[in-house]
Amino acid sequence: MSTTVIEDAALNAADRCDRCGAQAYMRVTLAGGYDLLFCAHHGKEHADKLKQVALKIHDESARIS
Repeated sequence: MSTTVIEDAALNAADRCDRCGAQAYMRVTLAGGYDLLFCAHHGKEHADKLKQVALKIHDESARIS
């Protein structure tokens, strides 16, 4: 038996924050299978609540210099 692991696609400049429209650096997957995108600012602002409801958090905010 083998298991296939599918990596999350990297976020790019076309991915925009659902809160403010800035470039997204965080993808949050919810239980219903829906994704929310956040800029680094809003991802950090809502991090505590997102950790409570997210199945997965893909955070690329370390790319910001």
